[in-house]
Amino acid sequence: MAWLTVKECSKIIKTETVVNNVNFTVEAFQKVAIAGATGSGKTTLLKMIAGLIQPTSGSIYFNNEKVVGPNYKLLPGHKGIAYLSQHFELRNNYFVHELLEMANKMHPSEANNIYKVCKIEHLLQRKSNELSGGEKQRIVLASLLSTAPKLLLLDEPFSNLDMVHKQIMKQVIVDIGNQLQITCMLISHEPTDVLSWADTVLIMQNGQLIQQGNAQQVYTQPINMYAAGLLGLYNLIDTANAAGFGSLPNNTPMAKQMLLRPEQIRIEPATNIFQKDTVVKITFWGSFYTIDVLVNTQIVTVKVLQHQFEVGNRVVLTVDAKDVYYL
Repeated sequence: MAWLTVKECSKIIKTETVVNNVNFTVEAFQKVAIAGATGSGKTTLLKMIAGLIQPTSGSIYFNNEKVVGPNYKLLPGHKGIAYLSQHFELRNNYFVHELLEMANKMHPSEANNIYKVCKIEHLLQRKSNELSGGEKQRIVLASLLSTAPKLLLLDEPFSNLDMVHKQIMKQVIVDIGNQLQITCMLISHEPTDVLSWADTVLIMQNGQLIQQGNAQQVYTQPINMYAAGLLGLYNLIDTANAAGFGSLPNNTPMAKQMLLRPEQIRIEPATNIFQKDTVVKITFWGSFYTIDVLVNTQIVTVKVLQHQFEVGNRVVLTVDAKDVYYL
């Protein structure tokens, strides 16, 4: 049996099916991200894995032991699994070291290593009401880790963080896996947070698990437009307009559309009067530009690091045949 097994799990709240017959497995030290729109069932699924919500049907096994929900347990939760909610709470008017000592179940040297990994050593003598939101989050995380879990579940750990604290939290999560040898699963609505970290990405839609694969697979070969849009910008190009791209085979499937991410498309100045594709918009995003090009009747977005184009320039777009995916 896999280290974590979710088998035919469903959750019905009142008359609404929030999670619908979800199946997947996770191995130890595998980094798993769950992506989906608001209301797709991500948080409910994570809470069922943690033993905080009772599944309506199905079963969950962790390390060869069944996860028992609150219907069968006075204090909800499962030994070895820690859950960090996006709505975490920290007691006011306590020193940080006092709060951590209340939760700690480890030898002091092990606990101190956790505080180092969570980057909170410099906060131990502060009071909880003197902390920023990002600092409070990492203290709650450290208190969870000091209970010696083997699986850490993170619900939107990057939400409501400014860029500085977001980057710190990203590094903390990496170090938790590498240095503390704790398996992590997380939910995030930002593609850059998911794709740069995860070994496996699960895509949820309307309570169902609709796609599962490594980060590159789900990004370049999404199962539908919903999955494509969750993970970033994309172009869905009609068959009639596909002829405007160079380096493509001539066997474009009928009734299919060509899906290309903006960075998969190359853009060059037009070399003859027959090339009519025209730049209609250029947008600067800090580390890159997007260029919108009118191809026949359709706008195609291209992503580049640098460019010398202007609105109104005629251009030619090309793409490698290996990058083309038909949806």
